[in-house]
Amino acid sequence: MVIRVFVTGGTFDKEYDEIRGRLSFGDTHLPEMLERGRCGLTLELRTLMMVDSLEMTEADREMIAENCLRVAETRIVITHGTDTLVETARVLADKVTDRTVVLTGAMIPYAFGSSDGLFNLGSALSFAQVLPPGIYVAMNGRWFPWNRVKKNRRTGRFEELEAD
Repeated sequence: MVIRVFVTGGTFDKEYDEIRGRLSFGDTHLPEMLERGRCGLTLELRTLMMVDSLEMTEADREMIAENCLRVAETRIVITHGTDTLVETARVLADKVTDRTVVLTGAMIPYAFGSSDGLFNLGSALSFAQVLPPGIYVAMNGRWFPWNRVKKNRRTGRFEELEAD
């Protein structure tokens, strides 16, 4: 089984720019994270963009969906900023119906050393291997259907929405 991994940026890949005193993007940290986690999976990794999800456009979301549909792999993990992760999942749910797509992110940049990103990435890769076709969010060791999850900004965790 080959898993496709798409990188879109988000806190996962932010670094602290000491000169400007702000967070910014360089190259993705995913290859280093996969090596550090001793990943034994066969992956195809591609960076689609490096943006803060608050700056992601509808055209960006459409491009992510198009890439999911274009690749041969039916198991896909997408690294994404947590602020608008569910909005991207909504677009994917409308367009990508025959694949298992797991979106994940981090609350703390990997470069800071205390990031939840490595754990979330490992969880997402595991869930992508076993979940049936659909769009999911993997955070904090849990998986959620895309339409049954929200980010709790107070606790810094994703939580399941109450049933209607």
